[in-house]
Amino acid sequence: MVHLLPNPLRVPSHLRSEPPLTAVPTRSKSGVVWRYGGGIKVRSAVVVRCSSDYSSPITAAARTEEELVGVSEEIDENEYLATEFGWKVRKLIEEEDDLKAVARIQAEAFHEPVLLFNHFFFQFFQAEVLSALIYRLKNYPQDRYACLVAEPESEIGEEEYNFVGVVDVTVAGDLKIKRLLPPGVKEYLFVTGIAVAQNARRRKVATALLKGCDMLGKVWGFKFLALSAYEDDYGARNLYSKAGYQVYYVDPLWKSTWIGRKRCVTMIKKL
Repeated sequence: MVHLLPNPLRVPSHLRSEPPLTAVPTRSKSGVVWRYGGGIKVRSAVVVRCSSDYSSPITAAARTEEELVGVSEEIDENEYLATEFGWKVRKLIEEEDDLKAVARIQAEAFHEPVLLFNHFFFQFFQAEVLSALIYRLKNYPQDRYACLVAEPESEIGEEEYNFVGVVDVTVAGDLKIKRLLPPGVKEYLFVTGIAVAQNARRRKVATALLKGCDMLGKVWGFKFLALSAYEDDYGARNLYSKAGYQVYYVDPLWKSTWIGRKRCVTMIKKL
């Protein structure tokens, strides 16, 4: 079964800091919104960076955090975290059709076909994935788990659903991984369940999803992301390496001797 886990929605001080001098404050239902004609979006006093090479200007003369009224630490569910290679990444909205679309994409990616009654077992597996997704969204705090989806920048038309990829991001604190991180790091973001629709594979969807995870990590205030991959899954490992992840741990050799057991590698990225 796919490892689908739950994250604290914390905005670090450097992302909640003062807006650029060219920003103009206006009022909205969500609080203070700074509008200006630049290359980034500033919403509810939260700077969402759209490019890794952007460096936001901060001045000593700007207002302090206490002077910002109505600052929201929540990410708008329709706010796009990343736009890469023609795909847009955002948080999943809890709508029935969207939940079913996500479950189908993950089921198609992770279901292992069987010789007999494969369709029946696939339907059962898909229902299990959907049930687990609904449980997490309903029971986990919104600041401990996020399901990100990728969709095209332009409308597809008469597609059954517009989602082309999905990934789960969870706040975790597993001791085995924390030992690989610098002292004092108590939690990190764990990336799981990354899946791409069959008609959109090899089109950089997974790369866009990983970029969305990076942005979510920055907005939430985490410095490390971690994920796990099979040692012999060189395609996935190459994808993660290009996204900035490095191998920090490899399962010992004796684990590969277990029947049905594959060795895994733990890969970590520092933001």
